[in-house]
Amino acid sequence: MSRPGRAWRAHASVRGLAGLVRAGRVRTARAGRCDRERGSITLMLAALSVALIALAGIVIDGGAKLRAAENADAVAQEAARAGAGIVNQSTAYSTGTFVVDQSQAITAARAYLAAAARAYLADGSLQGSVAAQGTESIRVTVTVSEPTSVLSIIGIDSMRSTGAATASLVTGVTGPGA
Repeated sequence: MSRPGRAWRAHASVRGLAGLVRAGRVRTARAGRCDRERGSITLMLAALSVALIALAGIVIDGGAKLRAAENADAVAQEAARAGAGIVNQSTAYSTGTFVVDQSQAITAARAYLAAAARAYLADGSLQGSVAAQGTESIRVTVTVSEPTSVLSIIGIDSMRSTGAATASLVTGVTGPGA
């Protein structure tokens, strides 16, 4: 059984608590949790936007890097072919063997690289090196540097790609040594 005095005291304390809450002196557990979580959505959106920008940069600028690598390989192959096509004419006429004239081949490959660099200047920079390998081939290495479009926001301003190719002089219809 409950005593009448106790019920009255409980009722009085609830009434007193209601007055304190209305006056703003008592914070309930729910109100405290809301205050602690205030702004958490803003922080989460800021972190997610940085992650989305980085992901877009990887996709867009990563594709540009793949394209630059293909361009570097293509320019290296074309320059090597341009150099390997230069035959030492005096040796070919006197002995009947076709040998790459190394000095002219290197000059032709460098001229091709210079023309490609001028054409490539609008997009980025292209640098290359040429070396003769043996008497019947030439090796060209090309490095392409492209500016980034999205990753420059986080400090990555350019990407480099390298391509290399070796072209050999092929004699006859079936290939070398036939």
